[in-house]
Amino acid sequence: MPTGAPAGNPVRPGRAWTMVERNLMIYRHTWPVLLAEIFEPMLYLLAFGVGVGLLVGDVPGLGASVSYPQFVAPALLATAAMNGAMNETTFNMYGKLTTDKTYESILTTPMSVRSVALGEVFWALVRGAIVATVFLVVVSIFGLAELPGALLVIPSALLIGFAFAAMGLLTVTFLRSWQDFQLIQLVMLPMFLFATTFFPLSVYPRAVQVFVEVLPLYHSVELVRAAFLGTGGGYPAIAVIYLAVLGVVALAIAVRRLEDTLRP
Repeated sequence: MPTGAPAGNPVRPGRAWTMVERNLMIYRHTWPVLLAEIFEPMLYLLAFGVGVGLLVGDVPGLGASVSYPQFVAPALLATAAMNGAMNETTFNMYGKLTTDKTYESILTTPMSVRSVALGEVFWALVRGAIVATVFLVVVSIFGLAELPGALLVIPSALLIGFAFAAMGLLTVTFLRSWQDFQLIQLVMLPMFLFATTFFPLSVYPRAVQVFVEVLPLYHSVELVRAAFLGTGGGYPAIAVIYLAVLGVVALAIAVRRLEDTLRP
């Protein structure tokens, strides 16, 4: 199986962007999938943010009066960025690697494994930017986001998408069969439920708080929440560093493993 350019060649952004253009052409015919990513957090917002919000009222401990929908909305956006990136670089990419054998033909061109990997991450960022922008517009109409500061949600969503796309890329190199996707859900679902998506960190015992604070989704949620609400003090800088380092390290390891996997 040819692997195109040698593994040691530097990544050329133009070649990586070719993967984005390819995915854009495909999504012209499968655009309802992208719509589902946009509507899913909105449905959660209606069900939990509005429904439970009528019972909960304001959320204490945030330094300002914050309604429950305002508290939940940024968490759902961060979760949508996570899910979109992970789905693209795990489920979709695994299909290209195994069932469709897509990369076999791509790598007969001057495309390198590194360019393919980076291109898939770029595409995950494009999807994340679309979802974040549409979601931000909708919640702003309903007065749940503080503009113009909430515009920081867009770069925040891109960073979250990068970190989780890189982790998804790394994860797919360990998958043995389609059944292994159940193991991914076994991690993703508890993280979604406990990473301050629906409850402040203060409701947990200290031992649970320590566990939650190491979760990447927790830092993602708090980063987006700080942009939404204009709060957080110096914490956003910590979240940015955490997610950036996580993404870079995961991407570097994933590329090396993919080169070994796709090598003839």
